Amino acid sequence: MNYMSADEAVRLVKSGDHIYCMGSTAIPVVLQSALARRASELRDVVVYSAFNVPYGECPLCNPEYKDSFITKSLFLSGDQRKWVAQGYGEVIPAFLGEIPFLFRSKQLPLDVTFLNCSPPDKDGYCSYGMSADLAFSAVEMSKTIIAQINDSMPYLCGAAKIHESEIAAAVRCDEPPLAMEFGESSPIESAIGGFIAAEIPDGATLQIGVGGIPNAVLAGIKNHKHLGLHTEAMTDGVVRLIEEGVIDNSLKKIHPGKSVASLALGSKRMYDFLDYNEDVEFYDVAYTNDPQVIRQNPRPIAINSAIEVDLTGQVCADSIGTMIFSSVGGQHDFMYGAALNPDGKTFIALPSRTGKGKGKIVPTLTPGAGVVTTRFQTQYVVTEHGIVYLRNKSMAERARALISIAHPDDREELERAAYERFGYSFLRYK
Repeated sequence: MNYMSADEAVRLVKSGDHIYCMGSTAIPVVLQSALARRASELRDVVVYSAFNVPYGECPLCNPEYKDSFITKSLFLSGDQRKWVAQGYGEVIPAFLGEIPFLFRSKQLPLDVTFLNCSPPDKDGYCSYGMSADLAFSAVEMSKTIIAQINDSMPYLCGAAKIHESEIAAAVRCDEPPLAMEFGESSPIESAIGGFIAAEIPDGATLQIGVGGIPNAVLAGIKNHKHLGLHTEAMTDGVVRLIEEGVIDNSLKKIHPGKSVASLALGSKRMYDFLDYNEDVEFYDVAYTNDPQVIRQNPRPIAINSAIEVDLTGQVCADSIGTMIFSSVGGQHDFMYGAALNPDGKTFIALPSRTGKGKGKIVPTLTPGAGVVTTRFQTQYVVTEHGIVYLRNKSMAERARALISIAHPDDREELERAAYERFGYSFLRYK
């Protein structure tokens, strides 16, 4: 490979270029920092990124660089959230599984991709490591590939590879991917996880996220049999179930015998488990998140979270009022795909209140809030107070069901709001 310093490598970037920066826990921080040092020389460089798990704030978002770099997040994360709120960064709403199409159709043009790869294998192929998701399409559509060749990056199997001959400039580094440790689930999270776990049958194929509630679900299914994994994000919780043989993928129709994901975020222990592990495969997010692929596996289960849910079952998961907090991500992809299978189940899981005591089941969504999952798609909604199924219910029935799992201190106000909205049809279901 053509090795050089980071400062030399980013000389390949020109004013007006469009760059994709890899995300997950493998942000190419060495290249980003070097690019930031060129700020005074560059103008109108557009930088796309998605699902970043940051070491700190993105160096390209500095307000001093507002004429040099235009950061456009495809899934907003903590490294850019403050700058977007202040108007120095931008967000492009998109289903995560459809972003590769935006690259490939040149609706989002690309000139350069920044990668953070593993060292090459014996055949000269580097793994995309923690973030295969958008790397496939970005590499395919970019004229120039600049890569950190990272001695601490695990080699993830599957199709997530690039040959060293495709890399225009390589920077040798030793930057371990960010390790994420999650503590024990709280009592509220454990209660929610228990309700969901009781609905998951043996032989199901899981899509599950990150955090206390997913970990509680996984703890509740440790005695299940023949589970499969086809997910967006690989996490520590599922690794434990793979090691224990609970997830064996033996009944899957798509990639039987293999756990499938698009990105990974977790502990060093998980990264060591994934390194050259041929039982776990990583693919383009356009494939992993394709509803028509998701629906083909047996009993697909989609478990996702929400910021708030209104009394008709509309789910906001990307914003707090007008403030963009994250993005649609893959929630819609998996909620839709699992629902297409007659044996599929989808769950929206959330505590009944925020940490500050604000109810998360609300009469109407906060003004400005985005609808990520429509009321037409919502199946199960779960809080620590119970689980309800909405799909076959009228608006008034939904309101009654959701009030039953709201925080007890919020129910009287919710009932008044429901009566004002639905009248006698709401009272009928007392």
